[in-house]
Amino acid sequence: MSNRCLREMMGHSLAQTCKLLRIRAHGMLDQINLYRGQQFVLGVLWEQEGITHSELAEALHVQPSTVTNALKRMEKAGLVERRHDSHDARVSRVYLTEAGRAIRGAVEEMWRALDTQAFRGFSAEEKETLDRMLTRIQENLLQKDVNECK
Repeated sequence: MSNRCLREMMGHSLAQTCKLLRIRAHGMLDQINLYRGQQFVLGVLWEQEGITHSELAEALHVQPSTVTNALKRMEKAGLVERRHDSHDARVSRVYLTEAGRAIRGAVEEMWRALDTQAFRGFSAEEKETLDRMLTRIQENLLQKDVNECK
């Protein structure tokens, strides 16, 4: 088996694992009345409120239109509010509401439960190793000058 085939299989395996993790997460999000992806928006805002749509899109590695759609839904659900920038009325900034702050515990518990299920039987050392490897994969995929597999 060639190295290229091995890399392709590893990527496929990782994609399948991510798909299963996403399916489990979506079920858990439904239980706490969050729509898919909103937990990531909240996560960024829990770290830094008052950022612009563009800053939020950059932090999430998505298109600004994706953020706009998510924020509309989240605003309707009472989780966030958008306010015009005090120095530039063309810019809007995103802030959490009390409901957006209050749901943090439920989201963190969801991630703990998902981790418990996904990493059952893993040692602390194995989890640390996997975390380092996944971080490297993310860094590789975020590079702009990715070379194609030959």
